[in-house]
Amino acid sequence: MKKVKLEEYNEYSFQQAKIDKAILAIGSTESHGGHLPFGCDTFVSYGLALEVAQRLEHTVVVPPMWYGMSLHYSHKPMCVSLTSDTLTQVYREVLESLVSWGIEKVLVIVGHDGNIAPIEIAARDIKIEYSDMGLAILDAWWMTAGSLLPKDTFEVWNGLGHGGEGETSIALAMFPELCDLSQAKGMLPEMDPHVKLVWNFEELTDYGASGAPEKGTAEKGQKMKQVLVDYLVDFVNRMDAQNWRYAKK
Repeated sequence: MKKVKLEEYNEYSFQQAKIDKAILAIGSTESHGGHLPFGCDTFVSYGLALEVAQRLEHTVVVPPMWYGMSLHYSHKPMCVSLTSDTLTQVYREVLESLVSWGIEKVLVIVGHDGNIAPIEIAARDIKIEYSDMGLAILDAWWMTAGSLLPKDTFEVWNGLGHGGEGETSIALAMFPELCDLSQAKGMLPEMDPHVKLVWNFEELTDYGASGAPEKGTAEKGQKMKQVLVDYLVDFVNRMDAQNWRYAKK
């Protein structure tokens, strides 16, 4: 396997590699029920980032973000959270650091719902300031995987849920040694399909998870991982071909 982790490079090897792209995984440290590890969001997003980078040229994966905006999950142990304002500023400064060293093509893989708004704000600010930058965000891999796979892949709620069928499946595929299905419990909240009711997680379930985690399997998770990695590799190659701009027809 080739070297893709930024922290493993040095001044000389970095310059020799002619790096022009970076992938940033942003996750969290929070409860995902009794069956998944606190670092699940980061393990998944960072794992995807590493596999994507292995198939690209001149690409590094920067150290992942282990803390997210998780205050809405803080009713269960163990939640370590930053505020949205703090997180937004951290994202800005990380992206600015990359640009300052000539990395102007960045893919962000979001592993946690609480990070979606902060990275959107930070990315918009950075794009305005550095208009030549190519910046892309996969803001909800769990939705993307569901849309790319056959409709009958999942048994409940199209695999959705915090620590639910889909997230449990990809965890079983990527870090099974940290999963304990004997503790898998979740509940299905009734949610409006069009209007978002803002929630704290304790309103959705009596557990640290929602959805149907007991339906998760490593086989489903492997399919999720494969379609996501394939799609992201293809996306970056397409972006390189069109200079990280929207194609005009």
